[in-house]
Amino acid sequence: MSAALEFSDVHLSYGARAVLHGVSCAFAPGQVTGLVGPNGAGKTTLLRLGLGLLAPDKGQVRLLGRPLTQWNAQDRARTLAYLPQSNEAHWPMLARRVVALGRLPHEVSLNRLGPADEEAIQRALSRCDAAGLAERRMDAISAGERARVLLARALATDAQLLLADEPAAHLDPGHQLQLMQLLREEAGRGTAVCVTLHDLPLAVRFCDSLLVMKAGRIVAAGPPASALSDQVLADVFGVGALRLKDHDGRELLLVRALKEGQL
Repeated sequence: MSAALEFSDVHLSYGARAVLHGVSCAFAPGQVTGLVGPNGAGKTTLLRLGLGLLAPDKGQVRLLGRPLTQWNAQDRARTLAYLPQSNEAHWPMLARRVVALGRLPHEVSLNRLGPADEEAIQRALSRCDAAGLAERRMDAISAGERARVLLARALATDAQLLLADEPAAHLDPGHQLQLMQLLREEAGRGTAVCVTLHDLPLAVRFCDSLLVMKAGRIVAAGPPASALSDQVLADVFGVGALRLKDHDGRELLLVRALKEGQL
């Protein structure tokens, strides 16, 4: 299966500071790929390159097999949905109206939404457990509620790729699990999903594969159990882990502090 989004030997610097060093990776349709690593590893920068918000100094980004530079902004917006890291959307705007913004790449007017648009908006709100927020203003709901509305906006686009930057950061544990299950369902519809995470147990439980970044490089990749080996956990995150199985046989990861001198 061809990659939905592919990075080939990508380098990027901010002025004199190198941020990405020869990154090559791909995101496949129907898969949830987790991008993990410490702060400053380059995860958000990689997503911004994939969105065309930044251009690499060297290397190439390809979307559905075509160089990203060959895509116009509107076609790219229909194909790629983005959920940014910040949910500081304190707008005096109804949540339903915010979700409707996800339909703009489809050449619609917010004042003249068609039946397909209305259906996509309602479906996205319902899937994100946000239907009850539809008629509330964004500046009158909690951070966790805003996060769910903004995810619904991304889903309303019906894009082939979904890039989500720390979407679980402002959610309570129950909604974190619900959100990750929602991303799995989105991948089940054939969408290529890339999500950056700091919560390693969530990454192991819900991602099909992981890319582990450190200092602008990918240092491990593959199924979660192998990508987050004991050595990688120690070298990249400075932690150890207890590995368990749930009732379905899926691996669970419990992160623990390393004892001095211990891997």
